[in-house]
Amino acid sequence: MADTDGTQSGAVPRIVHLDKMTMGGVAIPRPAIAHDWAEHVFTEPHEVVERLAGAQVAIINKVRMDAATLAALPDLRLIAVTATGTDVVDKAAAEARGIAVRNVVGYAGTTVAEHVIMLVFALARGLIPFRESVIDGRWETGKAFCVFAAPVRDLVGQRLGLIGSGAIAQGVASRARALGMEVVFAGRQGAEPGEGKLPFEAVLATSDIISLHCPLTPETNHLFNARTLGLMKPGARIINTARGALIDLEALEAALDSGQIGGAGIDVAPVEPPPPGSPILRLARRSNVIVTPHSAWLSHEAVTEVARITGENVATFLAGQ
Repeated sequence: MADTDGTQSGAVPRIVHLDKMTMGGVAIPRPAIAHDWAEHVFTEPHEVVERLAGAQVAIINKVRMDAATLAALPDLRLIAVTATGTDVVDKAAAEARGIAVRNVVGYAGTTVAEHVIMLVFALARGLIPFRESVIDGRWETGKAFCVFAAPVRDLVGQRLGLIGSGAIAQGVASRARALGMEVVFAGRQGAEPGEGKLPFEAVLATSDIISLHCPLTPETNHLFNARTLGLMKPGARIINTARGALIDLEALEAALDSGQIGGAGIDVAPVEPPPPGSPILRLARRSNVIVTPHSAWLSHEAVTEVARITGENVATFLAGQ
């Protein structure tokens, strides 16, 4: 469904929000200048061109804008992405057609960092198996006052290895240090580490927990595979709140089976939503794995900031800044 402010199309800039549902009910501020605004809860791939016909601005999150789609939209001048990642847009094709692409940066440093620390705590303290021991009756029918449902580790003194060193990784680092953890940053695989970083393989071999905070590129696709998971400290845990394809999930499944990896916290999948039978759905059933549905980013404060910056991106573009 769509709504419009009633301004005549063509006389003023037309702005179309294609996947309003990704904002969780938070409204994007509309520009002060006269405009025609339409929004759709969700847009299927075959609906994109029709809905953007005559539009100068497209607001998207996960709607793909490939070269063929852009070629069919001669009026389009701006793609405003309500996220940091812009991999859903063919940026080379957009640049060739004079279409600007603007994203949102710096909004997730708190919310994702807090989600990572939540997963760190939950895995270290065995939150899931202990909760299950109450629900399935082991506590009430047991002989002892407590249930030894899972190994429990204190975080103080554990080493946290961070893959990536951007704002979110720095946010995780500061929180981990406050808990008494040792924090190290990994250099790029196969390269000499820069200042303040350790060699990639050394971080894997010595860290009790690895947390991923790097972009998905051809070089980082399946960065964690059978070989690199095998280089990790036996029993270490891995956390991924970055991009699903950073980890080969079938290799992770095998490493969990063997005990090489002691647990995992995952907030992202290679395909979202995951289709039936996906490895991520099998992993989610394990007591030493916590899977959340790409929810690390969506605190009320963060989504509100995404909406504000997106509205600002659209307004300043239309104002010619």
